[in-house]
Amino acid sequence: MSDLLESYASGAWFRASDAGDPLLDAATGDEVARISATGLDLAGMAEHARTVGGPAIRALSFRQRAALLKQVAGFLGEDKESLYALSARTGATKRDSMVDIDGGFGTVFVYASKGAKELPDDTVLIDGPDEPLGKNGVFAGRHIWSSRPGVAVQINAFNFPVWGMLEKLAPAFLAGRPSIVKPASQTAYLTEAVLRRIIASGILPEGSLQLLCGSASGLLDVLGEQDSVAFTGSAHTAGVLRAHPSVLHRGVRLQVEADSLNCSILGPDVTVGQPEFDLFVKGVVTEMTVKAGQKCTAIRRVLVPEAMSDAVIEAVSAKLAGITVGNPLNESVRMGALASLGQRAEVRKAVEALRSSAEVVFGSPDQVEVVDADAERGAFLSPVLLRARAGAVEPHDVEPFGPVSTVLSYSSVADAVALAARGKGSLAGSLVTADPAVAREVVRGVAPWHGRVLVLDAVAAPDNTGHGTPMPTLVHGGPGRAGGGEELGGIRGVLHHMQRTAIQGSPAMLDAITG
Repeated sequence: MSDLLESYASGAWFRASDAGDPLLDAATGDEVARISATGLDLAGMAEHARTVGGPAIRALSFRQRAALLKQVAGFLGEDKESLYALSARTGATKRDSMVDIDGGFGTVFVYASKGAKELPDDTVLIDGPDEPLGKNGVFAGRHIWSSRPGVAVQINAFNFPVWGMLEKLAPAFLAGRPSIVKPASQTAYLTEAVLRRIIASGILPEGSLQLLCGSASGLLDVLGEQDSVAFTGSAHTAGVLRAHPSVLHRGVRLQVEADSLNCSILGPDVTVGQPEFDLFVKGVVTEMTVKAGQKCTAIRRVLVPEAMSDAVIEAVSAKLAGITVGNPLNESVRMGALASLGQRAEVRKAVEALRSSAEVVFGSPDQVEVVDADAERGAFLSPVLLRARAGAVEPHDVEPFGPVSTVLSYSSVADAVALAARGKGSLAGSLVTADPAVAREVVRGVAPWHGRVLVLDAVAAPDNTGHGTPMPTLVHGGPGRAGGGEELGGIRGVLHHMQRTAIQGSPAMLDAITG
């Protein structure tokens, strides 16, 4: 029997009293670890965060917190090979692991840098100039941001067990808030390995970081008005959290990043042979295959002019044909496994739903050739490209969380904007065009439905970070179906965890308070 993952709670490692549930290697089906939270004192964890971790962090200035984050990022980056080996067991190739592991460490570095450069050597932040409130100049108003004395709970998805934790931890810590990390069970062993290193380093104050491995049932029950929950996962689970009494009646702040039917639009000015055409095709294939398409920002809908549908399908299919699927440790493999057999079953179910209004033009959800692996024992799936029929509804409603995209045709720029909006709110969209007029019309049309929009042409290509890459300095979130939340975004991500307060008094008194 594999080792049981432990939680880190109230200053000590906790091991559940039962055998736990098995967690399987996504590629081989072998047992990696077991997980359980039976007997864990959730109320004690929350209280430890509030009474030990919170005060210790808030005693530090913003810049001191930033310096500690920089130390953490540097320490984690010293030895990544064992983390890469664990990451492979989630089905991730080396490229996938870089996105998750190196991307997570890089995000902490960015927040450390921004905290050092953009925040004061103080524990409160003045927001804007004073507002005069009288004729004599002796009474004014001033806004400040201050730390909230609660705990930041993060409930994460299975697809990014490292980045998902660190991108939430860094801004919360800068804001003066301790964190309780609840990773998705399927890949929790990788999160646990990283968090063990952080705890062992002794860099962060005790109580500023705790780990819950296993069920989070009852966790929201112990939260109150100064606490917050950042959730990444399905819209269904988000709905359950939104209806929780702690959220409805006790003021717990809930931030959601949920399902997102992201699209990429090929501009009507782009034809075969232009560099923009190749950029578009490369972007679609990349988003279908990185992390086996298990990204909340992946391209699910490929919107192209009617006259370009055949050319796009032919070009994308040709590139997909060169994608080798199999054991992520094999250097010839370009795409690994889905996170679990259950996840593969869910994607197959989604593809079947899409086929009611679309035809498969590349790949098969039911069979795949694999390298150095067992196609059925591991959670492997072929990349699948579909072409939607006119008037298709399902591509705008069904999210296949795997290596699946659907090509839809549009008749005009206005039609493309309307199709993009039918996703009902997305995390990320992209437009590939060389025409500024097209860019203006599309972006202004789709902006209300998106958290981030990439406009790509040959000029931007050399520095382009890609459709699906959240950047620490930019907003990560989206309206509607995408959850209505907002993470990252530089210092704004820090302010999300803080309280903005207007204080009134004489200028001298305001200076005494904030100086």
